[in-house]
Amino acid sequence: MSHGEERAALLAALRSQRHHVLGTLDGLPEEALRRPVLPSGWSCLGLVRHLALDVERFWFRAVVAGERVDLESGADAWRVDAETPAAAVFDLYRREAELADAVIAGTDLDADPAWWPEEVFPGLPPHTLRRTVLHVITETACHAGHLDAARELIDGRTWLVLTD
Repeated sequence: MSHGEERAALLAALRSQRHHVLGTLDGLPEEALRRPVLPSGWSCLGLVRHLALDVERFWFRAVVAGERVDLESGADAWRVDAETPAAAVFDLYRREAELADAVIAGTDLDADPAWWPEEVFPGLPPHTLRRTVLHVITETACHAGHLDAARELIDGRTWLVLTD
């Protein structure tokens, strides 16, 4: 497989998981998106904000590209203010995904990160873009599963996942 084909396959897998995240929540009213359904207390909207800030922005714009971006600390990315509309959180996620795709498209798959957060991951070696994309696919898929369970608890709807 060429690097171009590999990049296309990685992007397709990542975009599929992003679609799963948004599709699982499609049609939920604002109140349901904000309501915690698990004992840990996170909401569906908070998880989407986490994916936008702690996953897409952090891994691609900050780590891979070395861009100086605002990053949340601790669990702050999981919190959505009451005055922030759900649409704004979804738009943030979509925008960070677009910016991440641009970083992925413009960076060699074997490139080391431009910045490595030693204070966050002490002693761990930095990963190439390829491994970073695989990490983000895995994390996004895991959280998509969390959202599947939350959605089923909220209104009984399930997301059908079809694979090749």
